[in-house]
Amino acid sequence: MQYDIGQANRLGTRSSNQDRFAALERDEAIVLLVLADGMGGHAGGEMAAQILVDTAAAALHAAALPISDATAFLGGVISRAHHAIHAYASENGLAASPGTTGVLCLIQDGTAQWAHVGDSRLYLFRDQLPLYRTRDHSYVEKLYRRGEIRRSDQSFHPMRNQITQCIGCLQDLPEVEFGKPTTLAPGDVLLLCSDGLWGALEDMQIGAGVTASDLDAAVNRLAEQAERNSYPHSDNISVLALRFVSRNHARAAAVDTAQNSAATTPRAPRARLEDAIEQIEEVLKKYENEMNR
Repeated sequence: MQYDIGQANRLGTRSSNQDRFAALERDEAIVLLVLADGMGGHAGGEMAAQILVDTAAAALHAAALPISDATAFLGGVISRAHHAIHAYASENGLAASPGTTGVLCLIQDGTAQWAHVGDSRLYLFRDQLPLYRTRDHSYVEKLYRRGEIRRSDQSFHPMRNQITQCIGCLQDLPEVEFGKPTTLAPGDVLLLCSDGLWGALEDMQIGAGVTASDLDAAVNRLAEQAERNSYPHSDNISVLALRFVSRNHARAAAVDTAQNSAATTPRAPRARLEDAIEQIEEVLKKYENEMNR
């Protein structure tokens, strides 16, 4: 399988970095992307995030390939990480278990499948449009789904940081949301990120930003822009992206998408921006309906 990887991490204005992520490859045929955002208000949040990444790496190393049931595999990683976080809390005498969000994506034979808990997100971009975006386990997402606020209102809501599910924290296993198997087309970009990125940038800005031919440079520009936009209250910002090129092992031609680089695209006026956001919301809802059939 041929693909490009881009990754970026920024501390923001926080005193510590509780984000963790990894792009894990095995036998040049399978890739597991994982990103976790440790809960900053809990002692050991960074360890909870690291435990999720370590658990994912161990599971991929031990799995029989190809992985026949991606849902069971991804769900098993989250379950084992949840129990490992509680064990860590007990062994270290913590008064409460730390917690983390988590988003994972398994890519094999040109097909992607993902799972998430909390408000770290996965996007699937095709031709700059977000064909899919995970639904946050958060209070403001519930308000949006009930039609009480617009998508563009979520970033400014006073309860935007309140999540409803996490890995660790409570004794009960979290509710995991799974994406359906999705066949990737050449040029598709899978992007995992913490809320430090999506909280400071619109979906359309992120989609336009990953069109540059150098994916690693593109996601670093996005992270830098998010940090500037949210200053002086910048959160940790983490981005992990994979651009799918080909199912074949032989080297494929590079995907030419540099003409719409975010570095050269001027920011639209507010009215045009809101119109574009509404159009993207319609695309998201339409695609989610198709995915749930």
